Amino acid sequence: MTQPPNQPPSGGFGPPQDPQQGQSGQPPQSPAGPPPAAPPGMPPTPPPNTPPTAGQPGYGYPQQPPGAPGPYGQPTQQGPYGQQPGPYGQQPGPYNAPTQPGPYGQQPGYGYPQQQFAGAPGPGGPGGPGGFFRGKTGIVIAAAVAVLLVAGGVVAAVTMSGDDDKKPEAEKKDPKPSASAPINPGDGSGDGKEEQEDLNAGRKDGEAKVLWYKEAPDVPGSGGDAPGMWITDQVAVKAAYKEVVGYRIDGGQPAWEKITFPAKICGATQTASADGKVVVAYENGRSTSARCNKLQLIDLKTGKKGWTRTLGEGGMFDSTISVSLGITGNTLVVGRSMSGTGYDLSSGDKIWEKGKKEEGVCFPNGFAGGEKILVSLSCAASQPNEHDELEEIDAKTGKTKWNKAFPKGWTVDKVYSTKPVVVYLTNKDKKQWNITTFKENSSATRSEVSVDGPFAPECGMFSIGRELSSCSGVAADADTLYLPTDKTTGANEVVAVDLDTGKEKWRTKAPGDSTLLPMKVEDGNLIAYLEPTYDGGGTVYAIPAAGKSHTPKKLLQNPSGPSEIENSFFSRDIDYVDGRFYISSTRLSNSGSQQKLMLAYGN
Repeated sequence: MTQPPNQPPSGGFGPPQDPQQGQSGQPPQSPAGPPPAAPPGMPPTPPPNTPPTAGQPGYGYPQQPPGAPGPYGQPTQQGPYGQQPGPYGQQPGPYNAPTQPGPYGQQPGYGYPQQQFAGAPGPGGPGGPGGFFRGKTGIVIAAAVAVLLVAGGVVAAVTMSGDDDKKPEAEKKDPKPSASAPINPGDGSGDGKEEQEDLNAGRKDGEAKVLWYKEAPDVPGSGGDAPGMWITDQVAVKAAYKEVVGYRIDGGQPAWEKITFPAKICGATQTASADGKVVVAYENGRSTSARCNKLQLIDLKTGKKGWTRTLGEGGMFDSTISVSLGITGNTLVVGRSMSGTGYDLSSGDKIWEKGKKEEGVCFPNGFAGGEKILVSLSCAASQPNEHDELEEIDAKTGKTKWNKAFPKGWTVDKVYSTKPVVVYLTNKDKKQWNITTFKENSSATRSEVSVDGPFAPECGMFSIGRELSSCSGVAADADTLYLPTDKTTGANEVVAVDLDTGKEKWRTKAPGDSTLLPMKVEDGNLIAYLEPTYDGGGTVYAIPAAGKSHTPKKLLQNPSGPSEIENSFFSRDIDYVDGRFYISSTRLSNSGSQQKLMLAYGN
C-alpha cells in the first residue's frame, strides 16, 4: 500500500532528487508463493503509465539532480516493477521491481531519488528485494507460466513459478519442556495422515506451542491456489485448491463439513463482511480454457453456502480469465481485466457496472476494496496522452466520488491502504516509485513519502488477477504509515511515516537477525511479525506507536522445533488474533511430500 502523488506542487511532482543516490534497494515483492518456492527477493511488477502534466517532470524516487523538479517517485518497492501479484497484468508475474535508492535525503518538492529496477524479478513475497523470500536461501525458480492479454497497449500478465530447493533440516533441540503433540484431527481429505508429527517435541522454556496444524490437500503437478484465511472468534477458515475448510480455533477440529467445488478455486475476498460472509471464485470447468467466472457466498460461522452467480464475459479483451474480489460494506466488487461489477452481498444482485469511460478512452484495470473502493484506470493507451487515473467510487451506486489523473509514465501499482488512501506508484521508464497519501474524500494530495528506503512490503506475486490491495507487511492508521525496509545485511527496520508531512516519525530495528514485518495497528501498538530463522521460530511483537520509546515487546515466541516448517511458507497469509498466531499457505505445490496448509500457535 504505497501512495501516488496527488497534485504536484509548483515545479513538478516530487522533490528534486539527487541523481547520485544509491540504488541498492529493490522493489518489494508480492507475497504469494508459487507452487514451489519462488526465488528469493523477486521484485514486483510495474503498472501502466500515467498522463503527463504540463511542465512537470514526474514523480519518482530516483530522481533528478538537486534543484531539478523531482519526479514523483520514491524507492522502488514491491510495487510494480518487481513481481507483483495482481490480476490485471502487473502482479503475478515476476517482473522486475525497481531497486530503491539508498537513502533519499528529504528534499524539497515531491519526488525523491529512486532506485533502479532490480534486474531480475525475484520470486518473493512482498515488494522489495527479497520480499517474501527474505532470509530464505536455497530457492530456485523452477518454472514460469505467463498468460498475456493485450488490449490497446495494456498487458495483463499472469505468472507462476515453481519449485524451491529443500532447506537444511533444523537442528535437533534438547527436549526440555515437553508438550503434547498438536491436535490434527483427520477428516479424510488430506488432513490427518496415519502418522502425526509432534511439532512441540523439544519445546524450550518461554516458547509458545503449535496448538494445531493442518495438512494441505493433494494438488496436480501444476499446483493449486489457496487464497484467503479468515479468523473469527470461533472458527479459522481456509480455501485450498477445490475446497473451503473451517476449524475450531480451540482444538482445530472441523467446525463444519468442508465445502467442495467441482473445479479449482481461483480467487477469494481478502476480508469478510461485518456479519462473517466471504465470497470465493472458482473455475467453470477443468479445461485449459476454463474461466474464473463462478462466485459462491459462504457463511464463515456455519459453513453454509449462500447465493451463487456466474459472471458474464465483457467485450473484447475484457475476460474472466482471472478476477479480483473485494468487500466494502455490503458490496462485493468483482474486477475483470477491463471492467468491474458491484453486487449486493446479501442478495447477490448486480447493483452497478464500472466499464469504459468516455467512449473507451479509459477503462478500469484494477480494484481495491476495504474501507473504500478504489479503481485504477488506464487511459488513452498507446496515445501521446497515455496515462493512469485513480478514482474512489461509491460502494452502493458505483458512481465516481473523485478522480485523480497522473502524469504520463506513472502507473498505479498498489494500494497500501484505502482509509486513509495511500497509493504506491511506479514509473518503469524512469525507474522511480512514489508513495502518495490523499486527503479524506478528495483527490488532493495530503503528502508524499520522503523517507529513505529501500522499503519491502510483501505484495502477492502469484495471485492471478490485478488486486491492487494485495500487499502485506505494511500497515497504516489515521496518521501514520508503517513500512519495512529491505533486509540487506543483518536485521531490517520498520519505519513510521507521518502521513501529514511524508517525513519519518521514528524507526526501530528488528530484534535479532531477521525481517520484521508490520501486520496491523491495534490498541495503540503496531503488531509486527519477525520471520523465523532456520533454527528459531518466528516472533510476534507489539511496538508502541506513540511516545518516545518504540522498543518491540514480545507477545508470542513460536517454538524453534518446527521453524523449518514455519520458514517454508513462501507464499503465505499471517494473522495474530486474540493471542494466537496463524500462518497458512496461499499457493500449494505438488512436491511429492505432504505440505502443511495451516498452523496455529499459542500459549
